[in-house]
Amino acid sequence: MKKVRTRFAPSPTGYMHIGNLRTALFEYLIAKHENGDFLLRIEDTDQQRQVEGAVDIIYETLREVGLRHDEGPDIGGDYGPYIQSERLPMYKAYADELVERGGAHYCFCSEDTVEKQRKECELINKPFKYDDPCKHISLEEAKQRIANGETYVVRQTIQHEGATYFDDEVYGRIEVDNDILDESVLLKSDGYPTYNFANIIDDHQMMISHVVRGNEYLSSTPKYNLIYEAYGWEIPTYVHVPPVMKDEYQKLSKRNGDASFQDLIKKGYLPQAILNYIALLGWSPETEQEIYTLEELIRVFDIQRISKSPAIFDIDKLTWMNGMYIRNMKLEEFHQLALPYYQKAIHRNINLMDVSKILQQRVEILTQIPEMVDFIDQLPSYDNTMYLHKKMKTTYEISLTSLQASKTALEKFEQWNSEEAIHNLLLSLPEKLEMKNGQVLWPLRTAITGKQFTPGGAIEIAHILGKEETLRRIQIGIQKLEEELS
Repeated sequence: MKKVRTRFAPSPTGYMHIGNLRTALFEYLIAKHENGDFLLRIEDTDQQRQVEGAVDIIYETLREVGLRHDEGPDIGGDYGPYIQSERLPMYKAYADELVERGGAHYCFCSEDTVEKQRKECELINKPFKYDDPCKHISLEEAKQRIANGETYVVRQTIQHEGATYFDDEVYGRIEVDNDILDESVLLKSDGYPTYNFANIIDDHQMMISHVVRGNEYLSSTPKYNLIYEAYGWEIPTYVHVPPVMKDEYQKLSKRNGDASFQDLIKKGYLPQAILNYIALLGWSPETEQEIYTLEELIRVFDIQRISKSPAIFDIDKLTWMNGMYIRNMKLEEFHQLALPYYQKAIHRNINLMDVSKILQQRVEILTQIPEMVDFIDQLPSYDNTMYLHKKMKTTYEISLTSLQASKTALEKFEQWNSEEAIHNLLLSLPEKLEMKNGQVLWPLRTAITGKQFTPGGAIEIAHILGKEETLRRIQIGIQKLEEELS
């Protein structure tokens, strides 16, 4: 059986789009499920769209999500070079061979000639398909014109009778009438191959067994197969995947302001959670399981379970999944991730590990952290109506009594390093005051945080703030309530 070999072949044009990363993941899983090879190839033939530093972004992204390639520009391999611009002489030789085999021809038409035909098609509302007069030039004449220094391109030659079909692993049999296939340029006048031509040559030379790409290439694939057939090469297995959509009508696109992988990382999402989520965009496992390690995905991935339907990117679902990853971490691991965010928001000398203990089970994305802990540094201004809680059955009078009792008890308390001791002390107050727990703890939490929603309760937060700061904030609360009742 032929070894499974897949390739991720991005263009270095900027950040890693979510759709591109999902394609890389599917290619990786298809290869590794069969103990095959996953290659990285940089397709930089479109020089005008290149962005400086984009190749490093590709390397860094794959490294962050754990998609380790077996061959590539940075690690080498038996089928390099793995950067298309370093393979230019080869494409010219293959293009000339294709002309000799009758699968392509030399075209000397100017851009004006091509544009004239395009406009004529637009006027009669007809799909544009270039009718190239140069395909009728004999090979001998074409070679003489090239020798004379004429500018030319190599254009595919297609016999327009009959139909071409292929079998796709996702969409089944696809058949296209040859009459609608455009004779596209394969080698440009500057010697650079077009994306379509370079892809075919590289995939063949690198022994790629499975070509995985977006379903927008379904209509072009018959043209690729005609080139494979002209060379007498084996056609690879095709796996066309549905697009990732922003909604029912729009594709997910950086151009439309949609998040790239790098954007999501900056927003506080974890690489592993992103990878897990995009695995489920257009692919469904046999069970209801949703949280997967990469090793688990390798084991269960099945091409036959890739959907034909577009997948809609749901940021809320990703946020939920990210929260699950955070909660399943070891505390120390979460603490290390949270430290940079603490440093932005907390300058008070406290035990930050205690903050991590209350945050880990409540935070969903890391960038939520500064807002969740900003009360630690400084008590925010708050409205007295926060002391009124219908469910807790608190009033201004009850809140004032509770705070005064809490202050008296805590002023005499010396075991501040023990959260359990603080817990026992404060929970002894409701019985003494003939109140419910919430009638004591809600006013206390309001006084020491100034917020309705906090990552921890009054006891945990008092322990973190320490005796002096907790008592100072309680006194502010008492004064506010005394003024309210005066």
